[in-house]
Amino acid sequence: MQQLEFQLRGEFVELNQLLKLSGVCDSGGAGKALVAEGVVSVDGVVESRKTAKIRAGQVVTLGDVRIQILSPDETTSHSTKPASGQVAGYRPLAGEG
Repeated sequence: MQQLEFQLRGEFVELNQLLKLSGVCDSGGAGKALVAEGVVSVDGVVESRKTAKIRAGQVVTLGDVRIQILSPDETTSHSTKPASGQVAGYRPLAGEG
């Protein structure tokens, strides 16, 4: 199972956007389609709300991908890269490449 960590920048992230930002799918629309198919679970329960608010401490699973949601001030134990090569939850700081 592929393990990802996603660090929030605010209080929550919408489920379809989480799937896009973590690199699981290419767009928010594709994320909505995955949720509509019933293949996305939040804390072990299939989630049907495409824009469900996902908060720190929750775990989102899709197939063999598990995404652990971290609070904005939580430090990650290691850097995890999704299949797309983008670091989950990563946004360059001002002045970074």
